[in-house]
Amino acid sequence: MSIHLISPKKLSLTTIQDIISKPAKLELSEEARKRIVHCREYLERKVGVSGNPIYGITTGFGALHDKTIPARDLKTLQINLVRSHACGTGSVLPEILVRLMLLLKIQSLSYGHSGVQLLTVLRLIDFFNEDVLPVVYDQGSLGASGDLSPLAHLSLPLIGEGEVWFNGKKRDAGEVLQEKGWDPIELQAKEGLALLNGTQFMSALGVWSMIRGNDLYQWANMIGALSLDAFDGRIEPFHPMIQEIRPHPGQIDVARYFTDILKGSELISRKKTQVQDPYSFRCMPQVHGATKDALDYASAVFSREVNAVTDNPTIFPDQDEIISAGNFHGQPLAITFDLMGIALAELGNISERRTYQLLSGSRGLPPFLVAEPGLNSGLMIPQYTAASLVSQNKQLATPASVDSIESSNGQEDHVSMGANAATKTLRIISNLENILAIELLGSCQALEFRRPACSSEKIESLFKEFRKGIPFIREDRILYPLIHSAAEFIRIHHPGDF
Repeated sequence: MSIHLISPKKLSLTTIQDIISKPAKLELSEEARKRIVHCREYLERKVGVSGNPIYGITTGFGALHDKTIPARDLKTLQINLVRSHACGTGSVLPEILVRLMLLLKIQSLSYGHSGVQLLTVLRLIDFFNEDVLPVVYDQGSLGASGDLSPLAHLSLPLIGEGEVWFNGKKRDAGEVLQEKGWDPIELQAKEGLALLNGTQFMSALGVWSMIRGNDLYQWANMIGALSLDAFDGRIEPFHPMIQEIRPHPGQIDVARYFTDILKGSELISRKKTQVQDPYSFRCMPQVHGATKDALDYASAVFSREVNAVTDNPTIFPDQDEIISAGNFHGQPLAITFDLMGIALAELGNISERRTYQLLSGSRGLPPFLVAEPGLNSGLMIPQYTAASLVSQNKQLATPASVDSIESSNGQEDHVSMGANAATKTLRIISNLENILAIELLGSCQALEFRRPACSSEKIESLFKEFRKGIPFIREDRILYPLIHSAAEFIRIHHPGDF
């Protein structure tokens, strides 16, 4: 098993994907250890000599920032913070996203601006390496003072409380710590705040959304190319001269991909009777390309965020400064999630239109792509399913970042709702996967009606692999297993495999 060294070196999204998918073990670099210890020692000296209140360290939190806490109660303050903020509801977060949260929290704490004990970071690494994964819920964060509630659930097991997933079972955290021989962490001044302030819930969902969103963008292109050929579409709209005079990078990328993947296709090169194709085919460079540009922007935002320090207050030991500010505010992420949600929903929107066109009984294809329409409904109702998912995605794509509800007696008077934007984006991605699966099912069915003519080598390779598990539909049958299998095909394969 590979080892990833946690260090001040920036994490790329590709590196994060490798760490999660392999999976890798984590270790702290010597430089990261020194930074953590240096910051903690500075903070302890500062608390010991400073007569001035330091937010969250010698004071209460939020609207209670003006309440000074006696030195004897500073540890209790941090424990109370973790306990009182664990108020999550909704669905339990999948384990892979909890692993991402742990990785990103460890990375953020390792920069030496948060004031945590070295022991605390090492225990988080133990959780990651030993698959002791805190139970985290996906609702409860306003995405403003960081992801307070989800991160409280992530942190409870450090003090032997809350629940964890271990060996496939949900267990009491205290029992698992005892089995492992790990003593609960005795949180020191500022540590609870460092653990709970931060954007690691949003960031983890953002990284995962980028991974899945990029995969589905590529699938949308490949399935769109298959549909274009099966529909007997024209290649001219993908000509490079068209893209050069409207040079959006994503548009150029999509057109180049279609030109390459359809090279050698008998179908695409034969003479056409129609002068134009419907927009859902003709405008794929413009529509898919706009999604690509949005994903590239989102990638830049999340790349910055996963390498950021997002708790508060922030400690600068070499400058002798402890600054209370707002790096925990999720607005950059909230807006980005909303953009991603819209961009990915549009891939589903145009995909469903291509499915509709393939079923329309035009261009020599039978209605609903079945040999005996009337007696058989064929793929009539999968299009209904796709339309339902598209409609829900349109609703989910309504921006969350424009909403704000003040909290903490008005002290936290503007919040990002970035966590809601994040969970909506995940649902959009899940729906998109199924919409594309339905198009893939339909386009492979349509291609069969073009035989003996063939598509390109890559498209035929995809078709051959798809047919290993999903047969041609000769007459009506129960279709939901085929839709589920098509979605699974998209999950386990990558367009680059063909």
